[in-house]
Amino acid sequence: MSIRTNILVRVYLAFGLILLFALAVVVQLYRVQFVQGKKWKSMADSMSTKYVNVEAARGNIFSADGSLLATSVPEYDVHMDMLAGGIADDHVFYSKVDSLALKMSQFYKDKTPQEYSRMFRDARKDSSRYVLIHKAVTYQDLKVIRKFPLFSLGRKQGGLIVDQKNRRILPFRSLAYRTIGYKNENVKNPVGLEGAYASYINGENGKRLVQRIAGGTWRPVNNGGDEEYAAKDGADIISTIDVNLQDAAQAALKKQLIFNQADHGCVVLMEVATGHIKAIANFTRSKDGDYQEKLNYAIADAADPGSTFKMASYMTLFDQHKIDTNTIINTMGGKYKIPKGPMISDVEHDNYEMTAKRAFEESSNVAAARFVYDHYYNSPQQFTDKLYSYHLNEKLKLQIPGEGMPVVKNPKNKSWNNNYTLPEMAYGYEMAMTPLQMLAFYNSVPNNGKMIAPIFVKEIRRLGNTVEQFQARVINEKVCSDATLGKMRALLEGVVTEGTAKNLFKGARYTVAGKTGTAQIAKRNASGKITFGNKDGSSTYQASFCGYFPANHPKYSMIVVINHPTAGSYLAALVAGPVFRAIADKVYSSDLDINQGNATRFVGNTQQPKIKTGDTKAAQQVFNKLGIKPLFANNTATTVDTSNGVAYDEEKYKKGTVPGVTGMGLSDALYVMGNAGYKVTARGSGVVVRQSVTGGSAIPKGSKILIELE
Repeated sequence: MSIRTNILVRVYLAFGLILLFALAVVVQLYRVQFVQGKKWKSMADSMSTKYVNVEAARGNIFSADGSLLATSVPEYDVHMDMLAGGIADDHVFYSKVDSLALKMSQFYKDKTPQEYSRMFRDARKDSSRYVLIHKAVTYQDLKVIRKFPLFSLGRKQGGLIVDQKNRRILPFRSLAYRTIGYKNENVKNPVGLEGAYASYINGENGKRLVQRIAGGTWRPVNNGGDEEYAAKDGADIISTIDVNLQDAAQAALKKQLIFNQADHGCVVLMEVATGHIKAIANFTRSKDGDYQEKLNYAIADAADPGSTFKMASYMTLFDQHKIDTNTIINTMGGKYKIPKGPMISDVEHDNYEMTAKRAFEESSNVAAARFVYDHYYNSPQQFTDKLYSYHLNEKLKLQIPGEGMPVVKNPKNKSWNNNYTLPEMAYGYEMAMTPLQMLAFYNSVPNNGKMIAPIFVKEIRRLGNTVEQFQARVINEKVCSDATLGKMRALLEGVVTEGTAKNLFKGARYTVAGKTGTAQIAKRNASGKITFGNKDGSSTYQASFCGYFPANHPKYSMIVVINHPTAGSYLAALVAGPVFRAIADKVYSSDLDINQGNATRFVGNTQQPKIKTGDTKAAQQVFNKLGIKPLFANNTATTVDTSNGVAYDEEKYKKGTVPGVTGMGLSDALYVMGNAGYKVTARGSGVVVRQSVTGGSAIPKGSKILIELE
């Protein structure tokens, strides 16, 4: 083969290979574009777009009277797309960017107009599609921002991108903070009502399509921030808490903790018949000496109850016919050594022979220990079985998580000792119970022997409709016989009239039955040994008072526990008792069902009592108690008509508009505005005289409204 032919063959071969390669590329492009197009397009979309969750608005938590305890308000993060359609033209953008900068500077006062302008211009040069303008913007502020230059061009044209978030707020701030609880993804165990009822409150998250842009940032595909799948808001929780009583409980407890310089304390107020917790407060002393709600001691802190447990011992002795109220016991001058057991001591050291009733009233440790030791030494199981029949060894199975485990020993326990454990249990040692567990037991006495588990939530609602209702669970239908109940009531009343709390309720216009308890706090060292007291030889005490009122017609039961008071006395009557008295006074003065002795009666044409606009049921109840017949009419009357009654309006407003709350008290105004979906800022006290947005105005939900009270 000639050289020329050889060269041509090589050229033709190379050209053919190139042609085949080009043909293969064309074929492959065809396959990718048309045959496999859907597959690769889908893959590309999945890498540049995705759906993200849109947080649902959590449900509200209401108090028993309808006041908002916890709610979610919308907040917005404002971003800007510098290449949006309406501002793509440089002339449009640069002609108005300085005006936008000026408006933002004047509105937020966080940057100068020059700084804002520089930020916008730099983002424009970088072709940013999702630059952050401002965080945590309220709905009211967002309405104003939408009218600023460039942003006013429209949702997609002006480049404004809005990301909504929900912020949880407590309108009453620290009120019942620990009971309300909080949602925290980093906390394993749920906290308070927020945690226990999260499945109801959380709602269902929605979905939003976002797209990856330069820099790895994800921005909403639809500039308006709308969800592709709308979130479903959470259900509302109706709690048993009474805002006014909760406030009184917190104030009384904190005042006493400060006075006694105690480590921590708690108080629980409960309705006898229903088991509704009307108030619960827990305070811990912080390093700076202030008191804050950090732990729910009433629910979680299981410890030796001390002398308040004597009610269980005496109830057992009475119900098993071991003693009677007039049984005589020798308290040995306040000191008695159990054979091969502990030395039992009383605070009073001059008591000798006394009746069982008197021994209970004086809170004699010696009497309780001797009664139980003498009657149950040969049959301790009989004593502990009776305690177990009260279910004192079981949790209450509360609606709120975190309940402490009670400990009530029995002879089968390895640590049981007849000469030590049995007499110590008689007056509240060698065991552990939480304050709420003790209160539930005490509550059975005024509740005709029925022991019920306390409840914190009475109803769940969604969109105003009841989803579920809760009633107190019956733990024990009858803890003891009626005869024993009568004896226990007499003993508990005697403590207040003749015993350790006889000076506590002097001058009170209601009767009280209860028991004081002063207990030394046990500590366990590194080796496991239990000791009482501190290194310097001083003792650490826990003061408590548990009871109910009015004693003749019981409606409320309450327990107060204060741990380690270091200033003043450590005796329960002087430490825990004043808190009980202060709260009971508040309850008595505000609850017309138990305070009927001083109802004023109006005769003839008398000046109408001043009333506030608001809940007609509440006003009607007041008029009934005052002996005035309410007359519902279209106009508010200014005088009392004794033949027809008092005429007044029921406040009404059109759905979707701002309610008129002028004339209301703060509680009613917050309730009405909250239900209508508006944020309220209150200024002053008394009656609402002005509101920043006139009643009947149509503004979006979530808007902020200022109300002034005088």
